[in-house]
Amino acid sequence: MRDSNSRDNAPSVKKNGQTSLLDSGEDFEVLDEDDIDDDPPPLEDAGGGKGKNTEKSENKNADMDPEPSGQVDEWLDVLGNDQLKKKVLEAGEGQDSRPQKGQNVKINLKTYLMDGTLVEEQPDLSFTLGDGDVFQALDLTVQLMEMREKALIQTDAKYAYGARGSLEPEVSPNAELSLEVELLEATDAPDLELLPPPEKIALASHKRERGNIHYQRGDYAFAVNSYGIALQITESSSKVDITPEEENELIDVKVKCLNNMAASQLKLDHYDAALKSCVSALAHQPDNIKALFRMGKVLALQGEYTEAIQTLRKALKLEPSNKTIHAELSKLVKKHSEQRGAEQAMYKKMLGNPSSSSGTQKHRAKSSWGLSWKWLFGATAVAIGGVALSVVIAARN
Repeated sequence: MRDSNSRDNAPSVKKNGQTSLLDSGEDFEVLDEDDIDDDPPPLEDAGGGKGKNTEKSENKNADMDPEPSGQVDEWLDVLGNDQLKKKVLEAGEGQDSRPQKGQNVKINLKTYLMDGTLVEEQPDLSFTLGDGDVFQALDLTVQLMEMREKALIQTDAKYAYGARGSLEPEVSPNAELSLEVELLEATDAPDLELLPPPEKIALASHKRERGNIHYQRGDYAFAVNSYGIALQITESSSKVDITPEEENELIDVKVKCLNNMAASQLKLDHYDAALKSCVSALAHQPDNIKALFRMGKVLALQGEYTEAIQTLRKALKLEPSNKTIHAELSKLVKKHSEQRGAEQAMYKKMLGNPSSSSGTQKHRAKSSWGLSWKWLFGATAVAIGGVALSVVIAARN
């Protein structure tokens, strides 16, 4: 499987088996705790940093026109950081022939290590420019090429296979690459409304698989972008007939995209966006385990423990043997119990000791009641004694 994904047009996507650096599978499993809690390398931005000059024999022109036409044997520092450079080997047909972002392009590509070792040769490689279908070095430099131009590109690892390298083609971690590229053609992307349903499903799946590759490499922002493109395809209106089976298949691809997008958004700490993705997935498939699990995690991270516990219990009820859900639910219930205990202790501290206060009040009430009865009995005894004394005195008289 290759990093550069081939597509002449929508129908060719369905037949193309070379779609990724790694075997992404169907809707990558993120219920695995090892997958959820890994700390991937940070995303690299387009600028900054120091690069190595791998062509010491060539003179670098820092003040070169950023858009040369037909200039041969001069290096263009594409990003201004000396980490992505382009040199024209054979001039093309002029600047007006340059491809536009969103177009489908076809190139001949040879990939070399900096020592000259051939890594991979890909004739007639096709991809959508700017969609993230290939690594950044190609996406950025092909936009600067003219039709029929041949160019040499030297790239730092972070614009190619990065710190993790690649299994197929075999590229070591942090490997700088040299690319020979020839731009063959550029055509407009197909109209999604007129695209037959099987081709639309294949195209959306192709973009989703590319998102899976970005996720596995720790490039979560790029993953969100690829899933977003796939969602746009699944949600596009259609002017051609579609069967119920094809419609269900499109919905299935859409739910997978939403699930994986939520996983990527969780990695980026975009909790509101992740919750929205989960809600959208559950709107189509209310009993989707992955959507329920991730929704429970998002709610817990937002401090909504009661709702999170309810959501995870629903997921566990649907799949009682899932150990990951068991572990997450147990951890959350314990945390919620500890939080409630801490809150109760805080309230008691704020309000004083209600039980002690009420006991004092009861004791005081009881004491007052006892004093009242003693006073009443004493007064009655005095009255009776007075009456008896009066009777005795009257009898004597």
